[in-house]
Amino acid sequence: MSEVQTKSATDKQERILIGQRLQDARKYLGFTQEEVAEYLTVTRTALVEIEKGNRKIEALELKKLAQLYKQPITHFTGEDAATSALPADVAHLARKAAALSGNDREELTRFADYLQNRSN
Repeated sequence: MSEVQTKSATDKQERILIGQRLQDARKYLGFTQEEVAEYLTVTRTALVEIEKGNRKIEALELKKLAQLYKQPITHFTGEDAATSALPADVAHLARKAAALSGNDREELTRFADYLQNRSN
């Protein structure tokens, strides 16, 4: 495989991963494809192609989606390894917890421990 073919295959894989992360965030927040497409001012078909990794996403589109989904752009690009590897709901909790005071985070930890022990 030539260097150009290798880069093209890598780009396609990255688009697929970005598309999957975008789709996961959309579904987690309960948005329909129609709602998000309207927000982006693209067709629903274009959004489907972005989520499948078949269409390149423009920087401004990614920025708008990151704002809509309340995630940093790096979450979708995979540059934020700490949160991109987490399920969307867990990453959301982590971001919310990070904004709490130290005392509130301690209380949240105790509550999480309680929930975990209760389910065991």
